[in-house]
Amino acid sequence: MTEPETSPPGLDLDQLTRWWSSSIQPVAGELRARLLTGGKSNLTYEVSDDSAAWVVRRPPLGHVLATAHDMKREYTVMTALRKTPVPVPATFALVGEEGSPLGAQFYVMEKVNGTPYRFATELEPLGAGRTRAIALRLIDTLAALHSVDPVAVGLGEFGRAQGYLPRQVARWAKQMAASKSRDLLAADELHAKLAAAIPPDQPATIVHGDYRLDNVLFDAGDQPAAVLDWEMATLGDPLADLALMLLYGRLGLMAGQQMVSDVSRAPGYPGEAEIIQRYATESGRDISKLGFYLGLSAYKLAAILEGIHYRYIQGQTVGPGFDGIGDTVHALLKAGLAAIEEVD
Repeated sequence: MTEPETSPPGLDLDQLTRWWSSSIQPVAGELRARLLTGGKSNLTYEVSDDSAAWVVRRPPLGHVLATAHDMKREYTVMTALRKTPVPVPATFALVGEEGSPLGAQFYVMEKVNGTPYRFATELEPLGAGRTRAIALRLIDTLAALHSVDPVAVGLGEFGRAQGYLPRQVARWAKQMAASKSRDLLAADELHAKLAAAIPPDQPATIVHGDYRLDNVLFDAGDQPAAVLDWEMATLGDPLADLALMLLYGRLGLMAGQQMVSDVSRAPGYPGEAEIIQRYATESGRDISKLGFYLGLSAYKLAAILEGIHYRYIQGQTVGPGFDGIGDTVHALLKAGLAAIEEVD
């Protein structure tokens, strides 16, 4: 475990302490902090004094596009969901960039104790029975999220509910075009098929946007303790969350631990058919068009990985596993085309 720092990068503890005492609660002893996650994603710190601990989230250092790291989005959705069946951390304060003691927008939330399982090797010691229970509760929590009425919790204006799927198809076509370093005829074919098969709008729900096992903390009793990382949340089609979770599972089987979460490899982790049926039963939703959503998720992940592949061949990304990303893109596009063919 990383030791607390006097002032970790992006967190001026002297400035923060003065703000903390007037905005959160008087500091007991000395305010300490350690960086939990960093890099190009939002920076996450554990902040503590002699009596309690909290979590602070802020954008990455030197970020340019504020909309890509919108602290208000995360804070708003977690605050709204606090009194619903969806487990989220309690939120305490949201601070804008102007006048911020950190020189950037940030928010403070509860520190929830729990484990985010990212790799099969972390699940294997639990045994197949506990792994299966954890995975099924992950699905049930997703169904619970999609049962929340956005208007009832004050999120009626959280996103553009209408036209979500056409916007997603268009957005990821632009992303694919910007990422491609080679001819990908399968990508062009998949996009054309997606554009021609967009299902009609259905009532929008709160969509997490990046729902997977390692974005949920589980407590010692294997119960979901908190759903985290809401930076992609919006109002949209709930089946997009289900399909992306399924495609993450496929990607874990394709790429393995070096590149992505591979929890789907763990003994006891349910297969796709069981996951789909569990979600359908818990949510009561029509999943007959799921092939479209699987095709869209495959296209989205392929676009993301194609960008990584391009950076790899340019020598901008190093490390084990990156040499196989290009082949994984082909596999995803093939899976997406197979899925879209299942749409009536």
